[in-house]
Amino acid sequence: MKKKIVVFTGAGISAESGIQTFRDANGLWEGHHVEDVASIDGWNKNPSLVQNFYNMRRQIALNAEPNAAHCALVTLEKVFDVHIITQNVDLLHERSGSSHVLHLHGRLDLACSSLDKRLIYPVVGHEIKMGDCCEKGSQLRPNIVWFGESVPNMEPAIQLSEQADIMIVTGTSLTVYPAASLVEVIVPTCDLYVIDKHINLARIPKKSITMEGTASEMVPKLVNQLIAHNTIL
Repeated sequence: MKKKIVVFTGAGISAESGIQTFRDANGLWEGHHVEDVASIDGWNKNPSLVQNFYNMRRQIALNAEPNAAHCALVTLEKVFDVHIITQNVDLLHERSGSSHVLHLHGRLDLACSSLDKRLIYPVVGHEIKMGDCCEKGSQLRPNIVWFGESVPNMEPAIQLSEQADIMIVTGTSLTVYPAASLVEVIVPTCDLYVIDKHINLARIPKKSITMEGTASEMVPKLVNQLIAHNTIL
């Protein structure tokens, strides 16, 4: 039976493909406060602003290409049972060829009803326009989990993490909860690898195996190591 590897990714892996993390040192997203563009209150206050913000993000994501880290994770599937849990809303993992991707915070290529989030529709092109409505007549909004909203895929993400023989964390500073808690539910025998340009030891379990560097540099290196070690065994 193949070992199960769970890969937990964040904005850093997509940043190397040209997708900005949007939040700068002052906590602003493209000059906007987070609560103005990524909360239900922001949507209710100024839906056009929020819609335009995510239309811009969608256009950037559509023009981006997977990088070496995304592609290396596809190679990993040849030897291991690989499942990716991502905080990213782009589709770079899917576009690189990864088979099992679970999105915690939604997907840019989908719209949902602002009245009933169970009503989900594909986005054609890069825009959701004001006036585009669901079958119940409610305005469509980005199918994104905003700050303060529940994370529907958190339970399956926890279940996957609990089953992991190996967990790889890359592109995330492990500061956004509840997603960051996934490293806390792995079993004691699970090997935990943390890849980051700036390792913060205070935010990761003590038994972590750390690799300091970019995702596009370190993920391929780790993938080669894991495959080589598995072949020897």
